[in-house]
Amino acid sequence: MSTGKVTRTEVKSNIKAGTANRTFLVVVDTSEELKAALRFACRRVARTGDSIALFHVVPQTEFHHFATIGELMDQEARTEAKRLLQKVAAEVRQQTGRLPSLYIRQGDPLDQLLEVLDEEPTISVLVLGAGTGNEGPGLIVSALSGKLAGRISIPVTIVPGNLSNERIDALT
Repeated sequence: MSTGKVTRTEVKSNIKAGTANRTFLVVVDTSEELKAALRFACRRVARTGDSIALFHVVPQTEFHHFATIGELMDQEARTEAKRLLQKVAAEVRQQTGRLPSLYIRQGDPLDQLLEVLDEEPTISVLVLGAGTGNEGPGLIVSALSGKLAGRISIPVTIVPGNLSNERIDALT
């Protein structure tokens, strides 16, 4: 079972209340394909006036021998996750002029994603970057035809990680 929310930070966007119809949820990690997924979502939002939310999962620490060490490892992982999301949020603001909502969770990535989607009715589109290397497309993209099949009730946009900025701009 998942551990639930660690923290949720909502940052007010520059959009006037009631004008944004959809929220594009971008799954944030440290992969190269994030750049393509983020640009795709930002370009869509810049053109439509919708909003972006960023989602990141901190893995649950498996260090049980010394509780204090495990707690320190969890705190360090959350701090690093916040830094990553702030960096990506700055990129969103640069590309769209708006700040995104931020979701940081701890636990199983698939379970936490489903929980956020269930809890937040404003999220209308899930945007994922697909890896193009030998490692495969990524955990969540791979799970769409398995564990997540039929459990996500919003459109999912999978952006190939090797798309150029020019190609993304043409598509959006």
